Amino acid sequence: MIVRLRSLLTQWTAVVPVVAVVLLAFTWGRDLPGAIVALVTLVLAGAVLAAVHHAEVIAHRVGEPFGSLVLAIAVTIIEVALIVTLMVDGGPKSSTLARDTVFAAVMITCNGIVGLCLLVASLRHGLAVFNAEGTGAALATVATLATLSLVFPTFTTSRPGPEFSTTQLTFAALASLVLYGLFVTTQTVRHRDYFLPITRLGEVIDVDEHANAPSACAAGISLGLLTLALVGVVGLAKGVSPTIESGVEAAGMPQSVVGVIIALLVLLPETIAAVRSARRDRVQTSLNLALGSAMASIGLTIPAVALASVWLSGPLVLGLSSTHMVLLALTVVVSSLTVVPGRATPLQGGVHLVVFAAYLELAVTP
Repeated sequence: MIVRLRSLLTQWTAVVPVVAVVLLAFTWGRDLPGAIVALVTLVLAGAVLAAVHHAEVIAHRVGEPFGSLVLAIAVTIIEVALIVTLMVDGGPKSSTLARDTVFAAVMITCNGIVGLCLLVASLRHGLAVFNAEGTGAALATVATLATLSLVFPTFTTSRPGPEFSTTQLTFAALASLVLYGLFVTTQTVRHRDYFLPITRLGEVIDVDEHANAPSACAAGISLGLLTLALVGVVGLAKGVSPTIESGVEAAGMPQSVVGVIIALLVLLPETIAAVRSARRDRVQTSLNLALGSAMASIGLTIPAVALASVWLSGPLVLGLSSTHMVLLALTVVVSSLTVVPGRATPLQGGVHLVVFAAYLELAVTP
């Protein structure tokens, strides 16, 4: 046992998360020169790969759908902490930070990750097969949360501008928590089989066929290292954000692009884990990761910023622009048509990726 633990702790996947957190402690809140930014970027990439490794260890130990739920919630909790931290820093741009980050997460997960996974699985295995019942329930929850939190503020009249009143914000926060809680209960307790991978014949795969599950001790170590890696990913991403902001400004692009870039970095561990599952023909696991991340991003972020708004000064703008509402509506329609058959070809993956590309293009040139 001691030899195994020593071997685990000497692996690069164990060293990099610690290095990332130590580097974060030395660079937090400081202006970084070019050489340090390059070092931070290198460590950030290593922390992303380490996070994916430890998430897969945990997923193998606890099984699906709990494994994908662990990574989705872990990333989202730290993402929420990052948003609230940036909002506390203040500034005129902080009023739309929560909206921009949440919407970016929805578009990245529902179009970018989903499209990439469907494309990879269908090209590699001929057809991407998943459980329509579970995926449909997840999509319905994401669509409802996004509409309640991001669309309604544009049309309410209690306050000028795309803002909620205190009562409306409280309702949106409570509704987000209730819906997310109901979904997690459905996913993990009452209808767990709806969220498990299936075979070409529609049979549920409840056992991983490839290797023995890691021990509880190894899974516990991976959980701790996963937390360190995610803290390092989000914290180092915030550290390099001033450099990204300078580059975006020099290129003449809107500042909202910074939020998109940071969201891409934060969601990179889930993207890699989802694509790996798709390559193994476990498309349902990929969809659990993607839609679960979108749901957690809204269901945890909106209540957090609602609570933070009690002591934060300045407005909290949550309502989407007309262009973004059209993109959200298109995403819901396309996703619904993808989910209903329970199987997808490269065409469906390509459609989602084109919608995601349209979002990126409009973010750069609104």
